[in-house]
Amino acid sequence: MDGKLALVNGGSRGIGAAAAKLLAAQGAHVLISSRRLESSQQAAQEIAAAGGRADAFACHAGDLDQIDTLFATLRERFGRLDVLINNAATNPYFGPVLGTTREAFEKTVSVNLRGYFYATVGAIELMKGHGGSIVNVASISGIAPMLNQGIYSITKGAIITMTQSFAIEAAPLGIRVNAVLPGFTRTRFSAALIDDAGFSASALERVPLKRFAQPEEIATAIGYLACDAASYITGSCLTADGGYLAG
Repeated sequence: MDGKLALVNGGSRGIGAAAAKLLAAQGAHVLISSRRLESSQQAAQEIAAAGGRADAFACHAGDLDQIDTLFATLRERFGRLDVLINNAATNPYFGPVLGTTREAFEKTVSVNLRGYFYATVGAIELMKGHGGSIVNVASISGIAPMLNQGIYSITKGAIITMTQSFAIEAAPLGIRVNAVLPGFTRTRFSAALIDDAGFSASALERVPLKRFAQPEEIATAIGYLACDAASYITGSCLTADGGYLAG
């Protein structure tokens, strides 16, 4: 990753922070964006303390104006981009899909799908002429929808199709587009579920490895697809789920 310029949205914590640290450790100049600038700055400082290079930005992944501003800033400051990791996500509603409120629907779609779409468009514009790699963090729920997580699962399924669509059109530009589908991972985002004893026991029954992933284990899958070692891989979905989908 030496000399690569990599943007990780939702990069201040969890899987995004782990991916940012991995890319920086492999030599990339990492650009971290999250809803709160202070959170991005803290993540960037941790990378710098470990000897890496990182800059921090504020960008709400569900706000199109902020996405446009971020990419305009990147164009002005750097003039290019080599890697985009789409990781920001939200899951505000837990319950029957028929009970999804309009507010929960709009919030989930705006961050999980619309934000990914327009960040990808912005990244491709900055990658034209020299190529690049885009990795979308989807979920195994995009293939096997989770109970009481209907709208979240719907957006993650859409990300899979979006990944394939962009992969076809971006390939002639030398830009690869892939997705990582994490299984149950120990992050603050998933804590409400994983820390529930009943849910945890039920979930682990379906995971052959009988444990939850750590963010760093998902980051390695992201890092692989992002780097040149995966130069002939595009339009693919790499599952990192401890065997859940195989069960």
